[in-house]
Amino acid sequence: MGSFLSQPVQPIKVPAPPEATNSAESLPLPAPGAPTSPAEGPLFNNCWSCRVLSGAGLIGAGGYVYWVARKPVKLGYPPGPGTITQMVIGISIACWGVVILSDPKGKAFRVD
Repeated sequence: MGSFLSQPVQPIKVPAPPEATNSAESLPLPAPGAPTSPAEGPLFNNCWSCRVLSGAGLIGAGGYVYWVARKPVKLGYPPGPGTITQMVIGISIACWGVVILSDPKGKAFRVD
């Protein structure tokens, strides 16, 4: 018995990757984020409920970050650079939520 640290360390054997015999046989790797086939859809769905949930969550999170930074300013403390940065980040997060809700590029449409 004993702890895991008191046991002797056993080496882990990792198999070597197979090497290509011919350079023509090796296929090029797809670019990251690019769909591998035309039938493959986007990573995230653009459904209305998903956008409402994520947009409202981001607006709420941004409002909370802004509110926490604004509390000492309301008590009369002078805002420092950290407080102002926190307010800007809170407003930015809330604006991101508005963008998700409004869908400005018109990508979210109903296909019947």
